[in-house]
Amino acid sequence: MTTVAEHLADFTARVRYTDLSPEAIHQVKRFLWDSLGCAFGGLDTRDAAILRAFTAELGGPADSTVIGWGDRAPAVHTSLMNALLMRALDYNDIYWNQDPSHPSDLIPAALSAGEARGRSGKELILGIALAYEFEMRLCQAAIPGIRERKWHHASLTAFASPLVAGKMLNLNAEQLTHATGISASHSMTLGCVTAGKLTMMKNTVDPLATQSGVVAALLAEKGYQGPAHVIDGKEGLTQCLGPEWDLARLTDGLGSDWQILHCGMKAFPTEALTHAPISGVLGLVTENDLSPAQIARVDIDTLSKAADILSDPSKYHPTTRETADHSLPYCLAAAIVLRRVTPDIFGDEYLFDATIRETLPKIKVRAEPTFEKQFPKVQPCNVTITLTDGRKLSRHLDWPKGDPRSPMSEDEIDGKVSSLMRGKLSDSARATLRDLVFHLEDVAAVGELMAATRCDLA
Repeated sequence: MTTVAEHLADFTARVRYTDLSPEAIHQVKRFLWDSLGCAFGGLDTRDAAILRAFTAELGGPADSTVIGWGDRAPAVHTSLMNALLMRALDYNDIYWNQDPSHPSDLIPAALSAGEARGRSGKELILGIALAYEFEMRLCQAAIPGIRERKWHHASLTAFASPLVAGKMLNLNAEQLTHATGISASHSMTLGCVTAGKLTMMKNTVDPLATQSGVVAALLAEKGYQGPAHVIDGKEGLTQCLGPEWDLARLTDGLGSDWQILHCGMKAFPTEALTHAPISGVLGLVTENDLSPAQIARVDIDTLSKAADILSDPSKYHPTTRETADHSLPYCLAAAIVLRRVTPDIFGDEYLFDATIRETLPKIKVRAEPTFEKQFPKVQPCNVTITLTDGRKLSRHLDWPKGDPRSPMSEDEIDGKVSSLMRGKLSDSARATLRDLVFHLEDVAAVGELMAATRCDLA
């Protein structure tokens, strides 16, 4: 019998750019533009600086480019570096169905392998579409999600990234199957990276899984072999992580319903389940012109997983960016005090701000059991602000801005990207890069796009 990995590999080998719908092609461009913006924002982070220094020590053929800095290095290294840059601010896209994921974490597998092999813009578009296709389908297949089984969703990325990289290397179906087996059989990620006190690994495990796919594809190209039964065979994914899987979600409708159309973007650089509460609190605070001193208490009714991940005791005393952007109390306190939630609020200037710290204990988060059956179709939350004069202001939200049902406009995406590129790319350089992204089908080689990502400002 054909294994699931072989089925996915066969589809990957056969699919062509002409199989993509115009809508899918346009969404690829939107998500690529958004992701490049996030990468420029990531240039200022400490973890990116550490990884850059580490990568420089490794050497190897300079066949691909690091976004922003313009460093040249092997595709194996730039895939990790660029994925970390895109992920570092937790501002890149979000998809949640059974499991959460950030499919754009896989874009660098297509960028780095594509640049190294001189692939065209059309081939890059297809590679990115496949990244979303497989990552999102893997999220749909686990019932409950593997996050509920204490594993991190980067585990799924290791199954999708070798197919993306392998497509850019023009591997055949047999080689793609081996690449999947090589990467996925050794790359399971523990849920501890997003549980309790958070570290740099929160934003690094997915990039490592993306890099794993590039390594696996390059090995398979040279004849290395991996287990074809890595998904549905003896001691493969479904046996090891049981009990329930809808494996048909991995294969049914491939090439007809492109999953990228169902992915969301982030309007805030924070963990995804903070977005609806942030939207609600910001709306009430700005519409009623509330100062922190007027607010006695903020009650948030949310999903149990949000209460568990985002408001445990450590989240009321954040000391790092990683903990703060996964702290619902901190994000809401900052929203109340600053009336915005932007990347700079996680720096030391605001992280230890006295007014924000005084507001943190006012945030009360409660798991609402009735919300569980509604998720992930909706991400419900109730926001109630109690004022010092006794008045109560309330709002219910089912999804935040950026959800496919409330998509960000082109102007909103441009505003987000421009703010992240400020001080790194001049207006003319940013316009040139944007033109390349939104006319990517006309770009002869991925290297042309990557050359345009180099910072031209100090």
